[in-house]
Amino acid sequence: MKILSIQSAVAYGHVGNSAAVFPLQRIGVEVLPVYTVNFSNHTGYGAWRGPLISPEDVHDVILGIEERGVLPEIDVVLSGYQGGVGIGDVIVDAVQRVKAANPSAVYACDPVMGNAKSGCFVAPEIPELLRDRVVPVADIITPNQFELGYLTGTEPGSLESTLASADLARAMGPSTVLVTSVERPDRAPDTIEMLVVDDAGAWIVQTPLLPFKANGSGDVTAALFTAHYRSTGSAATALERTVSSVFDLIEATHRSGRRELQLVEAQEAYAHPQLQFTAVQVR
Repeated sequence: MKILSIQSAVAYGHVGNSAAVFPLQRIGVEVLPVYTVNFSNHTGYGAWRGPLISPEDVHDVILGIEERGVLPEIDVVLSGYQGGVGIGDVIVDAVQRVKAANPSAVYACDPVMGNAKSGCFVAPEIPELLRDRVVPVADIITPNQFELGYLTGTEPGSLESTLASADLARAMGPSTVLVTSVERPDRAPDTIEMLVVDDAGAWIVQTPLLPFKANGSGDVTAALFTAHYRSTGSAATALERTVSSVFDLIEATHRSGRRELQLVEAQEAYAHPQLQFTAVQVR
């Protein structure tokens, strides 16, 4: 499998492509990383250095890949945080180019906008860009519960309302919706869930809620789920493998006392997921 991953990069720590590439490689996926920024560290520190890469330069890198004759071999285009409107256009163009070269390729979009605790943390024009121009051309989207609500103009909370919101998102274009950070009012204490909906049904997985938020865990989740889903064709299998790997990664990071994901240290969790959590079919 080959994935063209258009995301940010940092020298220190693990977010964007710096979070997604290694876990994908560890499960045997060939990744072509295209960078949208090249920062010293993620912006959560409040200070960072390094350049934003212009949409024109990102487009140029993709054209160079196309000129090598590689696009027919690309199975997936993956994108995450989009820093500006221009990069959205570049990603949509890349998807069109890849699908023209390989009609069976899919586009997986992580529509990064914010979360329930901090609200929307992207530029004001980004949610509109994602909703109106990017999500409609995606095959797979991986929003958290907050982002799902933002995209669909709903307030998902219960299982029923979250499923209804996922259906609205699927009506926008994507056939598969993975919803992360699902927090149902009636869930067991100190748990959190992940839900996936596709043409075959809907499945949910519950895990303990670790008292820890690690930047980049969503990028790892989107990457692993997309790869497992593409290789197996089963949303339930992809969900179980992904949740197992990401839980063990976050647990290892929490145990380490470090702020950054212990991405390399947890590599066995990607290569050999324990499958300690079971996906329950809810539709």
